Amino acid sequence: MAEAESIIGTPEVGDDAQPESAQPKGRRRIAALLVVAVLAYLLDLGSKMVVVAKLEHQPPIEIIGDLLRFEAVRNAGAAFGFGEAFTIIFTCIAATVIVVIVRLARKLYSLPWAIALGLLLGGALGNLTDRIFRSPGVFRGAVVDFIAPAHFAVFNLADSAIVCGGILIVLLSFRGLDPDGTVHKD
Repeated sequence: MAEAESIIGTPEVGDDAQPESAQPKGRRRIAALLVVAVLAYLLDLGSKMVVVAKLEHQPPIEIIGDLLRFEAVRNAGAAFGFGEAFTIIFTCIAATVIVVIVRLARKLYSLPWAIALGLLLGGALGNLTDRIFRSPGVFRGAVVDFIAPAHFAVFNLADSAIVCGGILIVLLSFRGLDPDGTVHKD
């Protein structure tokens, strides 16, 4: 029986037992998560550096008439500027999200989930970097926002990555796809 199981590739029973072919696939998904996260983080960080250097204390730049402009704004609160007195809490939430994603990555065998979690991780790291390193001080820093659509809140690329990752997670959940690659038809 053991010989038959080794021929057909059935894994041995254990907590983390995965078929040998699944281990490289899982590593590729983790690599995809990291590539997406690093790309989202670097795009956010680079855009904020340009905004602070070139746009801060300058008039807004109209991109598409009155519909879209770039305007440097420091946001100490959460989305839409709410909760400015809770900056330290938002910092802790971002740090917790990062830890959860890193822990979840060990069981990741789905490319769409890798992309979604990579977007969340990159966005959370982008805004956490602002919270730690920008004034007025460590864990109280204001996030640099600059994308200002008409009749909407000003946001940044980290916020965009977080929202896109969140939407993707909702869609994957509705489709019944789990991070480990299993599909549920409920």
